[in-house]
Amino acid sequence: MNKKVEIQDLGLKDYKDTWDYQEKLFQEILEIKSQNRKDETNAKQTPNYLLFVEHPHVYTLGKSGHMENMLLNEGQLAAKGATFYKINRGGDITYHGPGQIVGYPIFDLDNFFTDIHKYLRYLEEAIIMTLAEYGLKGERSEGETGVWLDVGTPFARKICAMGVRASRWVTMHGFALNVNTDLGYFDNIIPCGIRGKAVASLNVELGLKKVDEEEVKSKIVKNLQNLFSLDFL
Repeated sequence: MNKKVEIQDLGLKDYKDTWDYQEKLFQEILEIKSQNRKDETNAKQTPNYLLFVEHPHVYTLGKSGHMENMLLNEGQLAAKGATFYKINRGGDITYHGPGQIVGYPIFDLDNFFTDIHKYLRYLEEAIIMTLAEYGLKGERSEGETGVWLDVGTPFARKICAMGVRASRWVTMHGFALNVNTDLGYFDNIIPCGIRGKAVASLNVELGLKKVDEEEVKSKIVKNLQNLFSLDFL
């Protein structure tokens, strides 16, 4: 069981280019697993990756999503400098853009534990632990994947969206934490298909103009390491 994880910070990168890159790493791991089943005596360890990235303005719709949750037409999207993709993760519609920390763990869960529910809860917990370091109480909302603030009140708001894909226990896609995000872009969708719930960003919650994103990433890495017993390369 290989618990080593290679972190790659891709900086600001186009969504489709990043998706293609995820697919490349994902397929390479699946191929190693396929070869290992054919030749168990010469089995190779499967690698694990954690990609950090920031995307230009983009809306993505998961495979179980509903198109009516996108409130803009093609012309309006173009006017806002945004793009749109239907993609192969779970979940409904969300927004990615500057000031948001997006994390894509491409893990072979055979190296950790084969339980997608537990995997999602660990991703949520890493974000909850990170928010706690800033004095915020992140919470789960029953039946709604991701991390929220003020759950069970009229002021419930989502600060981190999640959606993953898995095949033969290999994961892709991941989480999107609003850190210095322009929340106005969420007005153009029904976020995650959930009506009547607001969104939040770390800088707004802390009353700051800007939060150090590198510091936030380092906290996320530390918390993922503790939860998954990771060994970063």
